[in-house]
Amino acid sequence: MAMSLLLNHYPLFSTPSSINFPKNSASSRIACSAQSNPTETIELKASRKEYSPGPIDAVFLNVFRSKMAQEIGWDSEKPGYDGLIDVAHRIMIGRSNSEATEAAVRIIKSLFPPWLLEFYKTLITPIAGGKVAAVMVARVTAVTCQWLMGTCTVNSVELPNGSSWSSGVFVEKCKYLDESKCVGVCINTCKLPTQTFFKEYMGVPLLMEPNFSDFSCQFKFGLLPPEDDSVLKEPCLETCPTANQRRKLNSAMGVLKCPKA
Repeated sequence: MAMSLLLNHYPLFSTPSSINFPKNSASSRIACSAQSNPTETIELKASRKEYSPGPIDAVFLNVFRSKMAQEIGWDSEKPGYDGLIDVAHRIMIGRSNSEATEAAVRIIKSLFPPWLLEFYKTLITPIAGGKVAAVMVARVTAVTCQWLMGTCTVNSVELPNGSSWSSGVFVEKCKYLDESKCVGVCINTCKLPTQTFFKEYMGVPLLMEPNFSDFSCQFKFGLLPPEDDSVLKEPCLETCPTANQRRKLNSAMGVLKCPKA
């Protein structure tokens, strides 16, 4: 659900000084992660630059959360980001995976004026074979979505023809995944709907590659998702409360595919 919130409020061709190029990061917080060198992990965590939300981020959060609540007809009593995560989990309740994804697409779409989406898809996306559109949305995503995902940086994406565009966004450690603790919530309320939204309503292909070992995520604007996406077969996170309850019921259970994915 990495959404370029309020796209028209930001200069699209300027590179904000707050955007830095990505550093490697690591965290051993889930079941499928390999054992890492403790010293290396400490050094990497120390080098991670944490994003500090500002006043405008509170506006983005409130707008986005209100759209989520309107879509499902329910809001959490918890304040701030904790409440937003509650609402994200509620989207998954009583809906199939495809229904949850469709609901999330509608939420993202509701953040934009319809004329802006049509304008972008019709006039901007065709320029230079889609390069301009992909580079623009990458920059805006990196600027406007750090309140949701954490520190984001613009990087290069290699295309199938061997060329590269500066149309990638690297999320060092996704706050949305870290707080939701659920592969299914990540896939069905963020990855799939965000990919669908950009392709269908802005004409920009997008491949999102969440890493469930260190909670990083790579956005690749300009690339289509593969038909057989291995991310959709990921096991539950070790921190997932639902998965832990299932394991307690059957101690013989190993790492299971997330039932919500």
